[in-house]
Amino acid sequence: MKKTLVTGGCGFVGRHLIARLLQEGHEIHCVDPIVPLSGGIRPEEWPLFQPLEHGGFHFYPQDCRDWFGGHEDTDFDYAFHLAAMVGGREMIENNPLAVADDLSIDAQYWQWAVKTRPVKNIVFSSSAAYPIELQRPDHYELLREEMITFEDRIGMPDMTYGWAKLTNEYLARLAVEKHALKAVCYRPFSGYGEDQDDSYPFPGVCKRVLANRGAEEITVWGSGRQMRDFIHIDDCVEGILTTMDQIDDASALNLSTGLYTSFIEFARIAAELCGFSPAVKGTSNKPEGVFARGGDTARQRELGFTHTLSFRDGIARALNYYDA
Repeated sequence: MKKTLVTGGCGFVGRHLIARLLQEGHEIHCVDPIVPLSGGIRPEEWPLFQPLEHGGFHFYPQDCRDWFGGHEDTDFDYAFHLAAMVGGREMIENNPLAVADDLSIDAQYWQWAVKTRPVKNIVFSSSAAYPIELQRPDHYELLREEMITFEDRIGMPDMTYGWAKLTNEYLARLAVEKHALKAVCYRPFSGYGEDQDDSYPFPGVCKRVLANRGAEEITVWGSGRQMRDFIHIDDCVEGILTTMDQIDDASALNLSTGLYTSFIEFARIAAELCGFSPAVKGTSNKPEGVFARGGDTARQRELGFTHTLSFRDGIARALNYYDA
């Protein structure tokens, strides 16, 4: 049985990752203080999976920084570091100093890891680490892992969240180079799923369409023309489990589909699946972030992973779940 740590395990990605790991026989140590606006849910209330039914699940309702100080177990096979302050676009743009707390969280994780030496460190960066100059209306392209190189190219990442995640990747590299740890860094793009917190755009758009079924008009945030690379959480988890043992040098790997979808198109698909065809308009009073963010998939394919669930099918699955 693999002994596995998951910080931030009660968040959206953490819940789905833990579900798979428990099903595969891991002994899980989940650390999460359930911070407001983070999307975290107490284990007894997880909507799609009941971790407390598994004897191998251990929950610590603590800030991971406090937990690190009292737990120096040296026998972890895997440490998945997901803990972060992030709560959707509004929090990233309107509360950037709270998001900057991630710098402290990640620094203390790596200090703990150097002491306890997990066999493998799986840490989560973000597509927000990529230079925003490559995501503008007048110039955008699929983002490749090698577009960030600490030797000669970083660029301006997306707000404090992007800076914090970029710094975490650099700390991972130092942990490998200076302390001979093994690590991999993931850059997820726009992950989505049925039980995602309503502060994120995916459930917001789906629920708005359902609540206004038959309406002549539906609104989306920003101009609505902004595009994202939507990848279902099940595909994200599959991508992690497929590739995590193939990278040890702290290299980054996208979790993406390589496909752009605008929010206007997203809302139109959802409405079509609900049987109506409204006009879709943007709302200028809400943030939209960068114009186009999509992830190149070549390296994922080389490592044996390709997403399987289309965005249309993922929307349909969510609409059925919300409608029920």
